[in-house]
Amino acid sequence: MAAIRDGVPAAVVWSPSLLEYRHSAEHPMSPRRLDLTMSLATELGVLDGVEMLDPGSATDEELLRVHTTRYLDAVKAAGDLPPGEHFGMSHGLGTADNPTFPAMHEASAAVAGGTLTAARAIASGAATRAISVAGGMHHAMPAAAAGFCVYNDAAVAISWLLDNGYERIAYVDIDVHHGDGVQTAFYEDPRVLTVSLHQHPATLWPSTGWASETGVGRAEGTSVNLAFLPAVTDELWLRGFHAVVPGVLRAFEPQIIVLQAGCDSHREDPLADLSLTVDGHRASYLEMITLADEICEGRIIAIGGGGYELVRVVPRSWTHLLSVMLGDPVHPSTPVPDEWKAVASRLTVPDRVPQSMGDGGDVTYTAWEPAGADRGVEIDRSLARLDQSILDTRRSVYPLLGLDPDDPRD
Repeated sequence: MAAIRDGVPAAVVWSPSLLEYRHSAEHPMSPRRLDLTMSLATELGVLDGVEMLDPGSATDEELLRVHTTRYLDAVKAAGDLPPGEHFGMSHGLGTADNPTFPAMHEASAAVAGGTLTAARAIASGAATRAISVAGGMHHAMPAAAAGFCVYNDAAVAISWLLDNGYERIAYVDIDVHHGDGVQTAFYEDPRVLTVSLHQHPATLWPSTGWASETGVGRAEGTSVNLAFLPAVTDELWLRGFHAVVPGVLRAFEPQIIVLQAGCDSHREDPLADLSLTVDGHRASYLEMITLADEICEGRIIAIGGGGYELVRVVPRSWTHLLSVMLGDPVHPSTPVPDEWKAVASRLTVPDRVPQSMGDGGDVTYTAWEPAGADRGVEIDRSLARLDQSILDTRRSVYPLLGLDPDDPRD
């Protein structure tokens, strides 16, 4: 069931049935991105010897951990309608973002089933790492679809883990959009730490994810949000990551990490404004594995999420994610296989087909220090703005976790 590489058992959840999640032929969240990812990973040998776990389907009872009965009924009814937007429907269905499609409930339940299968693989001891690239529907709310997401697979899986042996779970979301649905699901639950690194809410939907959003009641301090202004590069993004994520994870001491690895922070993504490369994505995946190994005996679930440059970005980024999770990272200089390039050339202009697994991105960074927030525009305007954002986040949440916001060692 699990591939064992470098002594670590890792599971991959996949079935062509996951390609049925398709809002419309023109919708940005095309299943083509998943198909191309799995074919690229296969051509590169990343999946050699890996027995895929079938995602199955989340039951109504499992979905009701997070969603309401009325919402499930609405999704089922909407899936019986002809394809289309169907404006005026309730529960966020039938909008331009979330048009209805046939068998919508079944396709969405399969996505949630995939993330649940990954969670079960780790909970059973069959795997230490598990990945379902079809998951990551982090915007879905208890009673509404939002941001291309129908059922919140991450929240469903986390809820299941809480009832099956896990008392402290960390959810880390590196999608360019704020992980609002998962934060909402656990905003009052001190057992779940949600950490979201995203484009600044003043500049991108869903306009949430401010540093001041830290959780309520006994859960105060368990919601962490770091916002990046547009045009942030690998170097700056990784500086922010290292200034916040390791500290809060070490303080919280989770038993397992759930990573939402949306790759729409890439400089070529059409729906957002950050400027990362696939090299930067790969570096973040490697860092998350290192933290999981240090903090929670390597237990980590990785799911997909956003990413809308379907040929040049998503397949390479998530092939890196698969290879890192499976313990045999693909080097960015690795050539893209000719067989895959031939397929990709039919989907984009030939000179846009990627030739290697990297973008030539620079993933070196300088560590954050408190003085960085006060350097001023005469040094580096973008660095000063980033450091102020880092300080806002640290001062909002670090004291609640027993950390010193001004001490770079925390």
